Amino acid sequence: MSDPITLNVGGKLYTTSLATLTSFPDSMLGAMFSGKMPTKRDSQGNCFIDRDGKVFRYILNFLRTSHLDLPEDFQEMGLLRREADFYQVQPLIEALQEKEVELSTAEKNAMLNISLNRRVQTVHFTVREAPQIYSLSSSNMEVFNANIFSTSCLFLKLLGSKLFYCSNGNLSSVTSHLQDPNHVTLDWVASVEGLPEEEYTKQNLKRLWVVPANKQINSFQVFVEEVLKIALSAGFCLDSSHPHALDFMNNKIIRLIRYR
Repeated sequence: MSDPITLNVGGKLYTTSLATLTSFPDSMLGAMFSGKMPTKRDSQGNCFIDRDGKVFRYILNFLRTSHLDLPEDFQEMGLLRREADFYQVQPLIEALQEKEVELSTAEKNAMLNISLNRRVQTVHFTVREAPQIYSLSSSNMEVFNANIFSTSCLFLKLLGSKLFYCSNGNLSSVTSHLQDPNHVTLDWVASVEGLPEEEYTKQNLKRLWVVPANKQINSFQVFVEEVLKIALSAGFCLDSSHPHALDFMNNKIIRLIRYR
C-alpha cells in the first residue's frame, strides 16, 4: 500500500491514498496526483485544493467505492454537482444526474410551464480578409428566450444540469444562473454563418447546448424536443387542457404536469 496523503481542501483535512486519488485517471484529481498537473502545498506541506471542504467527503468516498452515498436529508446537491464538475469525475457526475432524477420523480404533483419567444435581429461584425485588411459585414441572427417555471425545484435543477451556455469559448451549466429555485430565464442565439468566434465573445452572444447529447440548440424545435425528453423521463406528461393546441404547435407555450 502507498503512503497516506493528507489533503487540505478549503481548510478541511482529509487523509487518503494515492491509489484512491488516481482511481479515475481522466479526472482532475487523477491528473493532479499522477504528475500531469502541478499541486499546491499549505504551510504544513499538505496538498492544498481551494474548494469546498465539507462536500469533498462525498467525492472522496466515491473515489474509494465508486458508489454515491448521501444522507437522506442531504440539502446541497447543487454544490456537490458543481464540485463534481470541477474535479471532472465523470462517473460521479452521471451518478448525481441519476440521483436527481430519482429525487425529482419521488416528489409529489408538479407543474412545468415554458413560454417561448423568438425574434430576428441584425448582427454587424468585421471579417479579416488579409493581414491588416478588414471588411464590415452583417447577417440576420435568431435570438431565443425561454421563461421556465416549475413547482418542482428539483426538476428545475435537473433540467439546468443538462443545459449549458457556450460563452467565451467555455461551457457553463445554466444552474449557475438560477436565482429563483422555481424559475429560470434562458436567453441564447443560434449560430450565425460567417460570424467569427471572437465576435460571439465581443458581443456577449451566448449559444445553448444540451448534454450528454452534446447538441447545439439552434431552433425552438430542438429545444422543445430536448426539454420534453428530460421532462417525460422525470414523470411529466403534456397537459391536454392547456395551452391551446395552436400555441403548442407553434412552440409558444408548453405546459406539462405530473400526478402522484
